[in-house]
Amino acid sequence: MTPHPAYRTAGTERPSRWLVTVDHATNTIPDWVCGDSLGIAAQDMARHIAYDVGALGLAERLAARLDAPMISTDFSRLVIDPNRGEDDPTLVMRLYDGTVIPANRNACAEQIEQRLARLYRPYHAALADIAGARTDRVICAVHSFTPCLRGRPPRPWQVGILYSHRDERLAKPLIAALAAQGLCVGDNEPYSGHLDGDSIDRHALTPGRPNVLIELRNDLIAQPDGQIAWADRLAPVLDQVLRNSGL
Repeated sequence: MTPHPAYRTAGTERPSRWLVTVDHATNTIPDWVCGDSLGIAAQDMARHIAYDVGALGLAERLAARLDAPMISTDFSRLVIDPNRGEDDPTLVMRLYDGTVIPANRNACAEQIEQRLARLYRPYHAALADIAGARTDRVICAVHSFTPCLRGRPPRPWQVGILYSHRDERLAKPLIAALAAQGLCVGDNEPYSGHLDGDSIDRHALTPGRPNVLIELRNDLIAQPDGQIAWADRLAPVLDQVLRNSGL
């Protein structure tokens, strides 16, 4: 795995068409961001608001099973969210699932530009380079979601497949294949899969690459055994869906 202040890569020499991405891989705060503290409690930094719990471990195992390269961020989504466009009002979150982020409440334009320049843009540049290394690249974005937001009903889905109306080629058959295994699968749940300027929009929809975005309920992949089990379950289904698609 090659380290960088903004991201890590693994298996860039692997031969698969797949590229596995993890936009919200860690809850790391660089030491140059507000003295490496956003002003929230450690238990909040361990929650889904700071990163996608279990997603990195799952993605590492899934990429290995697919014999595919992987790229992941190495900064918290609360510092700056790489799965948002630069002009998105939620690029730097000030309130998330009931938690106020003090260091972001008064973040000035200069501070946000520094986070963009040192974290957000290098990650996206590296992702674009790996994605562009093959003309037939396919993107698999890995995320996780919390079983229940504060004050909201429990989310019943084990896995959600998110997609844009602009490209349903892999998402729809993947939903059907996973549902056939008896799983509770969210079809663009627990939220919509299209957001202008997000990572899939930028690296898959705009250049016309086939893509899927997989959301695992984070209690199912919080521990290594769950990550291994889900990687073993997902990898053959992904490969089969891609083969059957004719893409």
